[in-house]
Amino acid sequence: MDKSIAKKEKRNRRHNRIRAKVKGTALMPRLNVFRSNTAIYAQIINDDAGSTLVSFSSNEVKGKKGLERAKQVGTELAKLAVEKKIKKIVFDRGGYIYTGNIRALAEGAREGGLIF
Repeated sequence: MDKSIAKKEKRNRRHNRIRAKVKGTALMPRLNVFRSNTAIYAQIINDDAGSTLVSFSSNEVKGKKGLERAKQVGTELAKLAVEKKIKKIVFDRGGYIYTGNIRALAEGAREGGLIF
């Protein structure tokens, strides 16, 4: 098995394990995170209705690098969520380890006013 395929497979298994436990509702939607090689994406989802309520990505942030961009994504997403009267969420790290960009995004979301 190719090394990159094994890595993706492990992440998918972790993600499925997390998703079996974490569910977003209308009262507490789910903050989902996806990290690619070039960007980090976050969206707040109501799983009951199957709809995305708010989304933001690091492609919309200019002039910053790495952790600063991830933290900016978290704060901007939180601002948009607070405008839509969303305060409490559940955090879905998407099978990624809670460190680096994922942690920075979560801290930025907390600073922006989200509770989780």
